[in-house]
Amino acid sequence: MRGESGHFRPSSDPVLVEIVAGTLAAIEKEVETSIGRTSRSPMIRDAHDFRAGIHDRRLRKLTGRSYSALVHPVVRDHPIATMHPGDVFFHNDVYLSEGGIGHLPDLCVTVPVFADVEGSPTVVAFVQAFGHHDDIGGAVPGSMPSAATSVFEEGLMVPPIKLWDRGVRNEAALAIMTRNSRMPDSLAADLDAECSACLAGARRLGELFDRYGVEAVEACFETILATSTEVYRREVLSQIPDGTYVWEDYAEHDGVDPPMLHRQRITLTMDSAADVPLVIDFTGTGPQAKGPINHCGDYADGNFLKKWLAPILRNLAETPERMAQLDVNEGVVPLIEMRFPEKGTLLTPVFPAPTNARTFVILRLLGVLAGVLAKATGGRMPADQETIRYTGVYGTDANGEAYLMREVLGGGSGGRYYADGEDTIHVVPDSRNLPTEFTESRFPLRVERLGLAVDSGGPGRYRGGCGYEKHIRVLRDAHFMSIADRSILSCWGVDGGRAGRPFSITVDPGGPDEHEVDALTDAEPLRAGTVVRVRTTGGGGWGDPLDRPVAEVLRDIAWRKVSVAGARDDYGVVLDADGAADEGATEALRAARRADRPAVQPFFDRGPGYALLSGGAAFNELDLL
Repeated sequence: MRGESGHFRPSSDPVLVEIVAGTLAAIEKEVETSIGRTSRSPMIRDAHDFRAGIHDRRLRKLTGRSYSALVHPVVRDHPIATMHPGDVFFHNDVYLSEGGIGHLPDLCVTVPVFADVEGSPTVVAFVQAFGHHDDIGGAVPGSMPSAATSVFEEGLMVPPIKLWDRGVRNEAALAIMTRNSRMPDSLAADLDAECSACLAGARRLGELFDRYGVEAVEACFETILATSTEVYRREVLSQIPDGTYVWEDYAEHDGVDPPMLHRQRITLTMDSAADVPLVIDFTGTGPQAKGPINHCGDYADGNFLKKWLAPILRNLAETPERMAQLDVNEGVVPLIEMRFPEKGTLLTPVFPAPTNARTFVILRLLGVLAGVLAKATGGRMPADQETIRYTGVYGTDANGEAYLMREVLGGGSGGRYYADGEDTIHVVPDSRNLPTEFTESRFPLRVERLGLAVDSGGPGRYRGGCGYEKHIRVLRDAHFMSIADRSILSCWGVDGGRAGRPFSITVDPGGPDEHEVDALTDAEPLRAGTVVRVRTTGGGGWGDPLDRPVAEVLRDIAWRKVSVAGARDDYGVVLDADGAADEGATEALRAARRADRPAVQPFFDRGPGYALLSGGAAFNELDLL
């Protein structure tokens, strides 16, 4: 049958479609819950930096709760016809992952699902999990050397291999991997957890096929994906006016060269009448970096990046409630064409370019897409957020055992045209900072403060979300590591909103040895008793901060999100001696601020750091509407 727009929609029982869709979501959640409860490393078990996904036999992602890697490289090297029940496949090789793996610590497990077809077990789907593991070898603990100039420095590369063969583990492969890890027990336990969870998920999915039959279940798969395609075409892409729009943003450093503008550009073309209405062209993206911020995006027609970027499109839904209902599965892929520049750019690196800090690029791409859509829609997109960075402490404990405390701290999200940004969120769904109780009981550390970073959110009619402020005291000599961006360039504001505050690390804050640490560092020495302060980024603001109601600024002060000085400097709100708003002084100050503004103002505010790297320019021509 055909939908209203004339596009094909397969026929299937709508009740069964709901049953199948609900079962897929339940299995995906069950796999992730099992991994979280049975793994060992803090990054997997406690920080939850892992994802699961379910794919059909045509390698299409069926679920939309989490993003995931791809099955393409497994099938490329191990054809479906050669697979057997009980097989488990493994890979982490960035350049052989078809774009699904970004850096070597992301280890990926894939299990084929079998069902009976004419008396023979046949592959009908795949269950997959991948996550960020403690250590897979390489030059530094954690396998993320900030000054790497080659992928060979980053750890053990494993192309797609059969890790379990018909239920029997490949002990030799496991021995090689654990031998190369500084945390072999955690690695072995995490892989066990992921393999077992995916095998259990495969059994559950196999039961669905056994219950309703392969033909009926696969017809539901087609309906699920076709419905997603139609919904995005009708409800989301229809909000983008036909035309071509260009914008760019930047990573600030690569760990090797001095800080500079590492450009990522998107030229977006919308043609609502075309079969593939949305074209995302990365031409103009800067050259491949010497350091590890490159991302291998130009594989499998950009399949991974299409699904990675598509959640930004949900912001165009009619209401926030509708936005939250929209999943991102393979249904978005037919609507998007990716065009990549020639080999040798940040998105098309040439082996063996390093990639361990590729988050600087793929997270920035989320913002570049949001920015170019903001230009296309008059600002109906959130301001910028950059909400993942890795910080940690490593050394030896009182028993002489090596430890690595590393976490993925979130920052503030951008203000929106209808609401403030959220505080301290992670781009990785369900991820979180490590609980203080766990950190202090397992490592020779003490967490002395964890709260919101005051004034970190970008000022705006709708304020950007706040970042974290965390104080950690080391109880034994140790080293501090950080893989972070946005320490110079801030999260940008939109339509009069101002940029948020950048990321920073301070050793011995307020003490005699106080000093700042670079956001990309592998081994900052810390003497026993030293405190390290980590402040994460605030999201950009949306709209004119002088239009923010005074009552909301006073509420922010009460909630300790904005200081009294910040209220005056950022919002033009003056308080009297009793802490109440001085209405006359506030009106006068706001009027004076408006009168002093230049005649031409950019649509985006990048913050003061941009001028440091641009040769003094506060904005470029692409920042103007």
